Amino acid sequence: MARNTHFQFKQFTVQQDQCAMKVCTDACVLGAWVDVENADRILDIGSGTGLLSLMVAQRNTYAAIDAVEIEAEAFYQAGENVENSPFNGRITLFHAAIQDFTSEHLYDLIITNPPFFQSDLRSPAGKVNLAHHAEALDFVSLLASIKRLLAPEGRFVILLPVDEGNQFRKMAAEQNWRLDQELTLFHQTDKKAFRVLMEFRNAASPTRDTVTETLNIYQEDGITHDPKFRELLKDFYLKF
Repeated sequence: MARNTHFQFKQFTVQQDQCAMKVCTDACVLGAWVDVENADRILDIGSGTGLLSLMVAQRNTYAAIDAVEIEAEAFYQAGENVENSPFNGRITLFHAAIQDFTSEHLYDLIITNPPFFQSDLRSPAGKVNLAHHAEALDFVSLLASIKRLLAPEGRFVILLPVDEGNQFRKMAAEQNWRLDQELTLFHQTDKKAFRVLMEFRNAASPTRDTVTETLNIYQEDGITHDPKFRELLKDFYLKF
């Protein structure tokens, strides 16, 4: 996906020139895939440009959405994006680390596209490190924050690279979270999987079988979008 200064969706625009994390295809898949039904209160951890909050607000027309972002420039740009959207009355932004964030409410749904490199080469740019690396938010801190803020019957959904997803899945199981749904994302059929999207809930919730799916962005030619991908993003992408 091109790194333009803005990205135009069907119902809103995401300005992104001040954000280390630009609009990317995998985040768009998360925003379109996550189950937003029966969620009155939604929390977006590490909101960046505000993309996920905006996508969720388009799909769920009644939820109150809180979005938390630690990096100052991303926080202010997300504020611009939300203010200029049709959903500005339902999205509230907070400039804070999630570890320090408090709320009067527990959340029915938590969504997050977190810093994911637990141990990797660091960028010289500080805000890039905050966006890509788990310096300010490791998995232990993230799970602790989710446990504190999620309603007992609530769900949380996370997007990660495959290797980090395997680490996180194991850690979540050890902390009594149950994997309910999993979507593995491929560029195309003959390529390795590059992202995994996972939905968890408290293991004490009624038992259900884990639903596992795969999604290709492109068909085998690497150019034509896969029909399932087009169907998922048709309410958002102008070209669909």
